[in-house]
Amino acid sequence: MKAVKVLEANQLNIIEQPKPVIQNADEVLIKVKRVGICGSDMHIFHGTNPLATYPRVVGHEVAGEVVETGENVKGVKAGDHIVVEPISYCGTCFACRKGRPNVCEKLSVFGVHEDGGMREYIVLPEKQVHVINEKLSWDEAVLAEPYTIGAQAVWRGNVQAGDTVLIQGSGPIGICILKMALIQGATVFMTDLNDERLQFAKDNGAHHVINVTKDSLKDRLFELTENQGVNIVIDAVCLPSTVEMSLELVTPAGSVVILGFDERPSALPQLPITKKEITIVGSRLQTNQFGKVIELLNTGKLKANGLITHEFPLDRVQEAFNFVENNPEKVRKALINLE
Repeated sequence: MKAVKVLEANQLNIIEQPKPVIQNADEVLIKVKRVGICGSDMHIFHGTNPLATYPRVVGHEVAGEVVETGENVKGVKAGDHIVVEPISYCGTCFACRKGRPNVCEKLSVFGVHEDGGMREYIVLPEKQVHVINEKLSWDEAVLAEPYTIGAQAVWRGNVQAGDTVLIQGSGPIGICILKMALIQGATVFMTDLNDERLQFAKDNGAHHVINVTKDSLKDRLFELTENQGVNIVIDAVCLPSTVEMSLELVTPAGSVVILGFDERPSALPQLPITKKEITIVGSRLQTNQFGKVIELLNTGKLKANGLITHEFPLDRVQEAFNFVENNPEKVRKALINLE
């Protein structure tokens, strides 16, 4: 079968490898139908993902059809349409015992620490496989994983109905956060450098958008909120400057949620943190968000609404990666089609 493997930084190959087989009674064999290209895949390709190891089959946003199941598998059967939960964990460390397996000390992420889904067939334990409504298109289904990233950020910020939320960045993850914050009943402000991205955010329900190349974010946000600021800032840009700005924009008793992996230090003064008693949290992957997201997808309450802009067959994967890299203003979400 064909697979896409990053052998080392900037070397992406389509290789032939044996079709995997079920070896344990709790495993499921899956025919991959769609794989999303994520920013983390691009970072692995370029050697800038600090968590990845090489060589690596990339791809963690995966939808497919069950072909075969192990003898102990009870909740999934051949023919089921599924999405993949791309994390495995020990279950015994402090984080796991606290119900936070997404930061397990032995965490392994599909497509980052272990070979992922950008191949024709995969085998995974049943616990990493979630059944979805077969009436959903594969294009809609494959967005389940990025939606869980948005759901996690909203959960980490404890977003409630009536809250005001600023999402810094209107890229694909920013849009996923937007959709989940709106479902919670929040009023949402969004920023970006690009008017087209901001218009798409507005088309998908953002109440106010701010182009930070044209307006002072602080001045405009305080104007829109009658000098109050917002209750929650979710930073999907994650530059040192955006993290620092978050402290100025959030209200007393508010929260700042940080999603990035930038290793450069931010200069965070203690005074506003203490004076306003700000809660600052990280958000990584997801914790028990797949059930919620799948229910929203199955009931039609969560839709792509144009989030997917490009689709490529597997044999054009290098073209796909190049296009995503060179056309950020045109690409929201690109998919690899393995049908």
